[in-house]
Amino acid sequence: MYHVISKICFLFSLLPLRALYCFSDILYFPLYYCIRYRRKIVRKNLLNAFPEKDLKTLIGIEKKFYSFFCDYIVETIKLLSISEKNIRNRMTFECMDEVIKETENDKSCVLYLGHYCNWEWITSIPLYLSFNSRLAFGQVYQPLQNKLFDKLFLKVRKRFNSQNIPRKNILRSIVDFKQANKQFVIGFISDQTPQGHSDCCWIDFLNQDTCVFLGTEHIAHKTRSAVFYLDITKIKRGYYNCKFVLLSSEPQKLPEYKLTNMYFQHLEKTIQRNPSYWLWSHNRWKRPRTVNH
Repeated sequence: MYHVISKICFLFSLLPLRALYCFSDILYFPLYYCIRYRRKIVRKNLLNAFPEKDLKTLIGIEKKFYSFFCDYIVETIKLLSISEKNIRNRMTFECMDEVIKETENDKSCVLYLGHYCNWEWITSIPLYLSFNSRLAFGQVYQPLQNKLFDKLFLKVRKRFNSQNIPRKNILRSIVDFKQANKQFVIGFISDQTPQGHSDCCWIDFLNQDTCVFLGTEHIAHKTRSAVFYLDITKIKRGYYNCKFVLLSSEPQKLPEYKLTNMYFQHLEKTIQRNPSYWLWSHNRWKRPRTVNH
């Protein structure tokens, strides 16, 4: 079944993006009005995140989110066949010289990002840094329960020579990079809900008591990596810009939780700038604070 779905998606991806966006426009109506995909979760998240906004404004954000989510689906499928020239034109990067500067100082880089705009296209970073043979690229991910879609996403994300690293294997992968005498540039999408009660803390995020991962901060401390936040902006349909914002060159000198708080402060500003492009359908606040936290 995977091979059948994979071939169908590949053939679909060969269509020009303007044609794929027609499918996106068609998909929006049944997804929002008929299937009502996670509408209750999206509405609840928006109401809690923006208590100062009236319902009409929130419904406007909600509809724009679903419209963008449909675009995200076809844009992600497009990754199966998009040319290097096309992705370079559509996904641009700003202040990458800061990353180059850190790697020239023999530092690895930890990249914080969120489920904002098309985070899948961020995997094109190796195209801009491939001149450095000592660099290894990767993105940490949580395997999906659906094995078929998990395998398909892994194929998409490694398209431009970036490794897929399961969350539970991140330390093993870093050791492997060091043994191979390689520096690493690894992206961490750290705005998901932690599972279990370890390696997390509670902060105020989007007007809500929020449990957040500490794993990225701990890895940055232990590896003494430079830490960047990726601030993504949608320029227009199918075009994005990503700015590298240096959070710290020496994270090991920062107090505990500082990096994590810096990341979420930046992410909150990004979301508030244009809320429609964050993944509101994720049940982000399903976990209540416990007495121990």
